[in-house]
Amino acid sequence: MNGKSPHVSFMRQAIQLSRESLRTNAGGPFGAVIVKNGDVIAHGSNCVTSTNDPTAHAEIIAIRAACQALGTFHLQGCAIYASCEPCPMCLAAIYWARIEKIYYANTRRDASHIGFDDGVFYEELTKPRSQRTLPMEQVLRDEALSVFQEWQNKEDRVPY
Repeated sequence: MNGKSPHVSFMRQAIQLSRESLRTNAGGPFGAVIVKNGDVIAHGSNCVTSTNDPTAHAEIIAIRAACQALGTFHLQGCAIYASCEPCPMCLAAIYWARIEKIYYANTRRDASHIGFDDGVFYEELTKPRSQRTLPMEQVLRDEALSVFQEWQNKEDRVPY
């Protein structure tokens, strides 16, 4: 990318947010900006430690703000600029939000070198449930299925 690309400007904003998060002790050094039609819709920075919320990653904060700003839970037509390659949680949220493109600066390996190692999560998610380190046990499936059936028959449901 050359210095004149709008991608550079948006990524610099994400990087600046990561720097601010670091310097204010809000959380880890991560920032994200969501853009639609060339305009910044929302931004977020990591505030895991300041809010005691393990889900308060920059991308999640930015997605929440963008959805509020646009009044929707789908962010079609949007791109996200993240100061680092998204972790599995953030990547899943980006997919759920229907964001159309991800731009990132640091890699997950860069993050690993400073103590943010998401490699174990990437590996765990590829394993069968029976081989994961976090035990999972199914309970009351039939009872829960009745709620799914009710959802399926609900005429005024809002699909997503």
